[in-house]
Amino acid sequence: MEAASSHFVALQCLFSTCWTREAKAPGDIIIGGLFPIHESVQEHDSNSSTTWTCNRLSIGRLSQSMIMVYAIEEVNRKRELKNITLGYHIVDSCGEVAAALEHVQVFMRKTRDLNDPSLPPVLAVIGGYYSEISVSVTRQLNLDKIPEISYGATSGLLSDKNKFPSFMRTVPEDDHQVQAIIQILKHYNWNWVGVLTTDGEYGRYAIERLQVHADKAGICLAFVCVLPESLKAQRIMHTITGAIKKIIESTKVSVIISFAKQNHMMYIFDGVLQKPGGRGKVWVASDNWSQSTNVLNTSKWNLEDVGTVIGVTLKSSDATNYTKFLRNLDPEKYKNNSFLTDYFDSSETEESKKEQLINLTYPYGLFSIQLAVKAITQALKDVCVKEKCTPGSLKPSKFKDALRAANFSMDGKTYSFDEYGDVNSGYDVIVWKHQGSSIDMKNIIGYYDIKKQKLTFNSHVRDLRQNVKGVKSRCSESCPHGTRRKREDSQPVCCYQCVPCPVNHFSNKTDSDDCYRCDKATQYSKEGSGTCSLKTVVFLKWDDEYHIVLLSFAALGALLTLVVGIIFLAHWNTPMVRSSVGPISLLLLLSLFCTFGSIPFFGGNPSVWQCQARQVFFGLSFTLCVSCILVKSFKIIMAFEFDRATQHTLEKLYKPYLIIPICMLGQVVICTVWLTIKPPKDAWDSNIGDRERLKFCDESLFPAFGAMLAYIGVLAIICFCVAFKGRKLPGTYNEAKFITFAMLIYFISWVIFGPVYVNVTGQYLPAVEMVVILISAYGILFCQFLTKCYIILFKKEKNTKDSFNEVIRRFTMKDDKDWGGDTKKSFCRSIPNDSMKIYHSSKSDFKASENSGGVLNPAMEMPPSPTAESDINLIVTPFYPQPMPRQVIRGSKRTESD
Repeated sequence: MEAASSHFVALQCLFSTCWTREAKAPGDIIIGGLFPIHESVQEHDSNSSTTWTCNRLSIGRLSQSMIMVYAIEEVNRKRELKNITLGYHIVDSCGEVAAALEHVQVFMRKTRDLNDPSLPPVLAVIGGYYSEISVSVTRQLNLDKIPEISYGATSGLLSDKNKFPSFMRTVPEDDHQVQAIIQILKHYNWNWVGVLTTDGEYGRYAIERLQVHADKAGICLAFVCVLPESLKAQRIMHTITGAIKKIIESTKVSVIISFAKQNHMMYIFDGVLQKPGGRGKVWVASDNWSQSTNVLNTSKWNLEDVGTVIGVTLKSSDATNYTKFLRNLDPEKYKNNSFLTDYFDSSETEESKKEQLINLTYPYGLFSIQLAVKAITQALKDVCVKEKCTPGSLKPSKFKDALRAANFSMDGKTYSFDEYGDVNSGYDVIVWKHQGSSIDMKNIIGYYDIKKQKLTFNSHVRDLRQNVKGVKSRCSESCPHGTRRKREDSQPVCCYQCVPCPVNHFSNKTDSDDCYRCDKATQYSKEGSGTCSLKTVVFLKWDDEYHIVLLSFAALGALLTLVVGIIFLAHWNTPMVRSSVGPISLLLLLSLFCTFGSIPFFGGNPSVWQCQARQVFFGLSFTLCVSCILVKSFKIIMAFEFDRATQHTLEKLYKPYLIIPICMLGQVVICTVWLTIKPPKDAWDSNIGDRERLKFCDESLFPAFGAMLAYIGVLAIICFCVAFKGRKLPGTYNEAKFITFAMLIYFISWVIFGPVYVNVTGQYLPAVEMVVILISAYGILFCQFLTKCYIILFKKEKNTKDSFNEVIRRFTMKDDKDWGGDTKKSFCRSIPNDSMKIYHSSKSDFKASENSGGVLNPAMEMPPSPTAESDINLIVTPFYPQPMPRQVIRGSKRTESD
């Protein structure tokens, strides 16, 4: 009987008289409110039932409930719903799931019908604040299709519309808050942090998302302390003590992220601040407690003891009108609000109570709670004002659909619920500051834009920088530029060693995981370099001392060539010039001048046209040079080494101005094929050194390059063989001796050139060919023209007809020592037509002249008469053991003298 009586009392308490702590206001449509006006509960057990007592009044949460009252009264005052008025029914969740579930029963339709059938049903509920409470409450309210609009529950789990179809919120989910916290850590280069959280829906989801985003950002969680959700749990103090010990002992952890409730943080601060190792840290507060005033016992500790508190809060709103509402608040008008009545029933003055309400108002609550009322109002406009429905006939399911589709405005911006029932309004970032004897928790230093996923600091960030200056929270020091992070397999990603980048690698950012390879073709770097430097481009520069010397020799050679040409032209009609085959010599000088002129093409910064021009220019000019020497060699041999019959035959074949073009044609064909198939080009060699790259001319088709040089070599060999045969000719005409020597110089220099050119690399490779060209050109210039110029300028007595005749006479005498032999001897020489023509005579011819008194028979066959160009006498000096008369034959005219 006693047990039955106690159950009846409990049932009566549940549905009627026990509901003493609430706030009500009549209206056509009732909006429910669920606020943690008291922060904890005390459980009382009896033999018949369990009762709950809500204690520790939160003035800030009371102010939040009054924001809902203010927002509803503003809608009614402005007649936004025409003749429809809004009422409210606010209950206390006490910050506990069990208490919230028990108290929210009053919103259910069956419960209200039992209490007072005349009361209109609750159309929507604003609240609760905590995610754990919202998860349980929304499931219960969904039984009656009553939508819940939370102003603070941020767990991402509530975005699942399959599980929570009636849940909506005017705040973003926690994943965005976690991203904002990650950006704060990255901004200040903190990557070794501790985490506190509660063992509930909110805490578990927050830590899950934090780990995901921290891994992406290279941030490590040094420790994670999970605190029991309820303060009633027996292990709560043991867990808090363990968390405090962990915070103090983790000396490298200077930053703590906390998703804990404000009550948990109150115990944490009281324990941590008792030890020096727990002071002066940076606390990153979630929206759970970032603006809670009672987490710090200001009578015992101050903000300097704590360190720096950076808070992430929900978007705030202008509090001017609400502050005015609180200042004009008349407690007598709100007798149906037991929370407000209890608050003002104290020894403090009414004004001081109002000031506390104003000072402890959460700015984010002002925004999100008013926004929830705006959303409900707009949905009612869409359903009942536009469609003219009656409040009593409005079905909760229809209203829920209208609420999800509503577009509502606040502070000049339009908002709506997304597909997950969320309003992504963004976050404010605050920092705690001293304000007299209290702490200012409204100092906004930045804003996190959810759509852009970007954290932007405003000018107040300077204050924060001053607070966190020198704060390091890293497992390892940052690796500077030029190094990379190296970690062992067992180490967290934030614990590592800094290893210098190897040669030709670089890292240009702090804490780089890799060293990046330089472009080896154009760049280099030293060990431990943060950048790649451009390799120095090397080639045979104009100001290089070796290049200057070579160019000087080339210029001198060209100048000497011009001087020789001038000397020859000035003494054109002298025997020395005539005996040198004057026109061919001028052509030879021109080719030498071009050869010296090709030298500059081998130096400087190579280009395509320069690479193609230098070898072709040299090849053609030097081919012309050798061709001219070849023609002169043939001319000398023809003058002295063949009998008259052979000479006549060779003279018909000897066409110097046809032989030279034919020799040139072969080289032209080789160069044309080379330039057509695969012409030379400028190229790069990056392997000559670590810090240099060579720009050079790539001959491309080396067989063509070899063929060009080989062709000149073949001509030179022929020239050498011909000249060698005439090496014993008379001194005045003995160019063959000098041609032979010049060709020897050419062979020696180019034989040495081959191996050197193949094995030498670098910027001085062109200088090798330049040296060989200069040696060859100078050899020809000196051997062919030096002695002649010396005689022309300084030995003029030898540059006469008599001197030349004397030389021939001596040569003839030397050649005709034995007159009794059968061998034919040459005893007569002639020099007509800029060259030497030979008249051969046998012994019978000589004896005929002897029988006629030692004078040549005029009827004897004579050599061809000189042309008009030649004025060189034909001097015949037969050998006699005694003086003999001399005949001078000039053309067809004879004169006799004693």
